[in-house]
Amino acid sequence: MKMSKIIAASLVASSVLFAGSLADKAKTMGLLPIPTDKSELSKLTDPNGTITPEKVELGKQLYFEPRLSKSGLISCNTCHNLGMGGVDGVSAAVGHNWTANPHHLNSPTVYNAVFAEKQFWDGRSPDLEDQAQGPMQAMPEMAAAPSLVVDRVNTMPEYVEAFKKAYGDDVKINFETITATIGKFERTLVTPSRFDDFLNGKDDALSDAEKEGLETFLAKGCIACHRGVALGGGMQKFPLIGKYKYADVGDFKGDKNGMVKVPTLRNITETAPYFHNGTIWSLKEAVQEMGRTQLGQEISDADAEKIVTFFNALEGRKPMIEYPQLPKITSETPKPDMK
Repeated sequence: MKMSKIIAASLVASSVLFAGSLADKAKTMGLLPIPTDKSELSKLTDPNGTITPEKVELGKQLYFEPRLSKSGLISCNTCHNLGMGGVDGVSAAVGHNWTANPHHLNSPTVYNAVFAEKQFWDGRSPDLEDQAQGPMQAMPEMAAAPSLVVDRVNTMPEYVEAFKKAYGDDVKINFETITATIGKFERTLVTPSRFDDFLNGKDDALSDAEKEGLETFLAKGCIACHRGVALGGGMQKFPLIGKYKYADVGDFKGDKNGMVKVPTLRNITETAPYFHNGTIWSLKEAVQEMGRTQLGQEISDADAEKIVTFFNALEGRKPMIEYPQLPKITSETPKPDMK
């Protein structure tokens, strides 16, 4: 979205031209709820109809499987901890040999990632299945060659049987099938919140203070970037208007056009620190920094606090995830490598 469109969105928001309820206003301005109808939700999370309970259960095992990493210590859940809002709670992701991300990139949440238009901070992956291939191979993350991942899985008979149960006896357990299965599990990590209840017609789902915060959120023009079901997830120029005060932390500049993926606001109260380089720990400061860099305006302490109050309503109801029992290795399973 170009600067003129963002400014226009901000002006329209602040003019409050919409009649009707606050929920109607929010939806008219581009905020959408997670569907309550399962078939409607499936159109967003499983448009090709490929998800089955067997694939999800296997994907969950693989998501928690540290032996998909070179060291045998790091799983997807290490950086995207499902018990901590889907993040790791540190500024820069830590991977193989306890190495911090060399670009000082922060781990985004995996919850509701299915609603995002693109994956990774530079938007280089189109979906979760493709995204799962990246961290596994990256040296600062799981550092595992695809051949190692395939050998580890194929030498554990319980995994082989699970793949046959999920895909059929003729399944080829290759790197793409393994990572795609993780993506199918991640597609189920959806967290409807009180905000969704509010948009779906339950007026008392939000407190008066949260409603005032939502009004402020709309009036300031935050919906120019944080919109749709994901309340983010698209690509945006960053910084757009003002200078980002922590731009010198790390060397990430976005994609070739300087575009950066807009983080989801869902569960934002649980996913500190903020921004691509994890430099801001206070939500209030994050709101004010976004006002300066993206909207070209100073957001007062009072208004920032109102918006943060609204963010409390975005804390979602997490799916119950039971830590899986993982298959045992055999004598053929490649050993851990800490180098």
